[in-house]
Amino acid sequence: MKITGKLTVVGVAAAALAGAMTVAAPTASATSYNGCAYPRVCFYLTANDWSAAAPNASYRDVTTSYQSLGSNSRGANHVWNTRNDDRAYLRYTQDGGTYYYCLKPNSGVTFNSSQTVTGVRIDTAATCP
Repeated sequence: MKITGKLTVVGVAAAALAGAMTVAAPTASATSYNGCAYPRVCFYLTANDWSAAAPNASYRDVTTSYQSLGSNSRGANHVWNTRNDDRAYLRYTQDGGTYYYCLKPNSGVTFNSSQTVTGVRIDTAATCP
């Protein structure tokens, strides 16, 4: 698994993003990845859950507003998007601020312990702004 520091964030200073890392995606296909069934956005609460390919929760509905995450997804350490044509916006908090991260299709992101993922919105566009 390759991890890079490239981030796409809406309306926040780069300093607030230290720690969020993108995870390289496999070739686009309509299949599961690391236990995440297509076409879902999966949440892994811990690194052990990620390593075991055992997502704690998943979302699949396209919505116009954020869905607040429940106890099986809120504060996830890893998030993976198996959707081929849909991006997922993730809302998270850090140091008292609220921030947003755009997760491209067939890709993932890792959050650090100072960041708490609180919401998801799946959008029908395939690219992030």
